[in-house]
Amino acid sequence: MLSDKINIKKAEDKAKRKTTYGDRYYSEPIPKFEIPDESMHPQTAYRLIHDELNLDGNPNLNLASFVTTWMEPEANLIIAENNGKNFVDNDEYPQTKIIQNRVVNMLARLFNVPKEYEFTGTSTIGSSEAIMLGMLAHKWNWRKNKGIDMYSKNNPVPNVVMGADVHVVWEKFAKYFDVELRMVPMEENNYILTADKVKEHIDENTIAVGVVLGTTFTGQIDEIEKINKLLEETKKEKGWDIPIHVDAASGGFVIPFIAPDFKWDFRLSHVRSINVSGHKYGLVYPGIGWLIFKDKKYLDDDLIFHVNYLGGIIPTFNLNFSKGSSMVLAQYYNLLRLGKEGYYNIMDGLMVTTNYLSDLLVKTKVFELLEDEIVLPIIAIKIKKEFEKYFTVFDISKELREKGWLIPAYTLPNNAEDIAVLRIVIKENFNRNMADLLYSDLIQIFSQYSEDYKNPDDLKNFKNQLVNIF
Repeated sequence: MLSDKINIKKAEDKAKRKTTYGDRYYSEPIPKFEIPDESMHPQTAYRLIHDELNLDGNPNLNLASFVTTWMEPEANLIIAENNGKNFVDNDEYPQTKIIQNRVVNMLARLFNVPKEYEFTGTSTIGSSEAIMLGMLAHKWNWRKNKGIDMYSKNNPVPNVVMGADVHVVWEKFAKYFDVELRMVPMEENNYILTADKVKEHIDENTIAVGVVLGTTFTGQIDEIEKINKLLEETKKEKGWDIPIHVDAASGGFVIPFIAPDFKWDFRLSHVRSINVSGHKYGLVYPGIGWLIFKDKKYLDDDLIFHVNYLGGIIPTFNLNFSKGSSMVLAQYYNLLRLGKEGYYNIMDGLMVTTNYLSDLLVKTKVFELLEDEIVLPIIAIKIKKEFEKYFTVFDISKELREKGWLIPAYTLPNNAEDIAVLRIVIKENFNRNMADLLYSDLIQIFSQYSEDYKNPDDLKNFKNQLVNIF
């Protein structure tokens, strides 16, 4: 009987499976470099991968990464329900495209686009793609405005001006798209791009000036308004209409809520494009970024492709073709769920925690802030010179890693590479209690260092200070 054979097969399969941890794959080498010949039970495959990932760091203690590591259960449900949707399939999933356009509208208005402009924008996989697309559009405009034949051998070389405080994607853009990189070095006690330095580097072939609202290295803000004023004067004097692209990856979801009067966005005449990372302080998992143009005229139609092999005529302006829909929808969830009130409350709370922790770090008398004014939930600290002979920020980072904390140590870019810092990124799931725990672990580390040296009199005195402080 066929039914008897089916029942026998089910019994054999059940006998093979036994318990999850009784499966043979837990006593034999698991496949690492070749696809296995036989299938395994889904629970076994899950547990093998799940348990191996326990070796990763704890996302809640990861103060190195800017990206979001926690979302609400309802957001997770939206993500799970839409993981199978390819965003580019607009003909099959038209509502997802409509929702993306709603987010573009919300962000354009958050960034204060004047009413007389017809803005446009797109979602991206992250700010890296957004920056490349934005700068590519500015290169295209520069070429067209100068009447340059792109296939001519005698074309002038376009250049882009930025500070050394930028993300590595700016260097990638210059190399990938044949643009001269004019990177302004940092200076001692000045780690941002200033208007004076921009003036020294721009010329008639500058396609754009890149400025940062919250640098990766220190969390500071470039002199955006002063640079805009410089470019206004330059346009009047020399006729060079040089746009500004604002890399607001870190600060674009913070500053508009906690400092709405601060001018950095489309209120400034030369700010033509802005990118922001939804997966940073937009509070969405990776990867999602956004690119907003002040006006459609800054995005040439030549850069938009139209394809019909997905069912309808689909315009596309992205470096990548396929991407998931779920993070676009998760961004919309956050904007609806939180509103301006919710984002303000979260960002304000992050700044309170940031200032609390920075005060604790200064209280140790070992650290000093790279800058006294903290404008984003990012703390950059260095060790005071009197303690550098005993330990470095790299030592501290390693010790903290052994306690579970992930805090990066690194040197600043060219012209400031002798300065080594620790950077702490405060996120939504890092609270005051965790700040106290981090401080306590630092005290233990310093105390241990004082025991390790045979004759560090000043460090022994410092240890006594720590005991009194804590």
